[in-house]
Amino acid sequence: MKKIITWVKDRWQGFAACLLIALVAQVIGSFVPQIGGALFAILLGILCGNTFLNRESLGKGVRFSESKLLEYSIALTGLTLNITDVMSVGWRGISFIVIQMTLTVIVAYKLGQWFGFGRKFSLLMCAGNAVCGSSAIGTVSPILEADEKDKGISITIVNLTGTILMVALPLITSLLYQHQTLPTSAMIGGVLQSIGQVIASGKLVNEEVTQFATIFKILRIVLLVVVALSFSKMNTSEGPLFGKSANRKKAKVGIPWFITVFFIFCLVISFGNIPDIVPIVAKKVSGQFEIIALAGIGMRVKFKDLIKEGPKAMALGGTIGVSQVLVAVLLIFLLIK
Repeated sequence: MKKIITWVKDRWQGFAACLLIALVAQVIGSFVPQIGGALFAILLGILCGNTFLNRESLGKGVRFSESKLLEYSIALTGLTLNITDVMSVGWRGISFIVIQMTLTVIVAYKLGQWFGFGRKFSLLMCAGNAVCGSSAIGTVSPILEADEKDKGISITIVNLTGTILMVALPLITSLLYQHQTLPTSAMIGGVLQSIGQVIASGKLVNEEVTQFATIFKILRIVLLVVVALSFSKMNTSEGPLFGKSANRKKAKVGIPWFITVFFIFCLVISFGNIPDIVPIVAKKVSGQFEIIALAGIGMRVKFKDLIKEGPKAMALGGTIGVSQVLVAVLLIFLLIK
């Protein structure tokens, strides 16, 4: 009981801050329905997290809101999707994600080396951009034995890049695809760094794109296992990337629990005799968790970290983001559109 009280005490202030931002964002979003509350949650989070809410005491609660609530939201989304919807991306969609992720890792690594960054930092940027932002960086950093500084900078740069692309991609897909569901969803779900950004960006288009973009993104998250295992075989010091001196730290990684629950819920809703009220409630609760999590994501983007690291790290993040978009445009043309 004492542990529970301590756990709540450490996190309630940060959670309350994210909740308040989420509520304000939804009120503002109700006056601008074309944009909605999701984008405002991230923008208000960035603004508040760099001004009067920039407090160390909020850290644990903000991290809980950003990561755990988003995981719960993803799991609950399974109760709103039929399994046929999940599989509707087909082999072309799966091929798109696999090739997009592979090329992102290769390009991000090469760009990191070209910009003069170390191998570990470059690989953190590879994971963050190719898979799922902060979560992927957090998963592979112990495998790479990366230090906290590299981990913190890579998370900040990846979140900033994703936030910019989150707004830019709906504009790009409007010009390229006139917001056709499949290519638009593939672009948003295949490029954006975190699933929160995917959801927020999709909502700037429509609900159908949000659902399909989430499916594309979930395919990337499932492949985190492959990325982590591959990184565990890499040499993080000098010498060949793959060689006798490769880092042999055992990779303790599996499919994230929320992805497993997501697919279980999909099966339940597809083949079980579930009351109609269940997906309605799940969608409502999931949506609220999303907004709170997006506020947390915004609060974790710190301007002081970006200024301290200078233009080189931001230039790397921006270059990787642009390359992801260009590769996605080509692959969508070849495989999907």
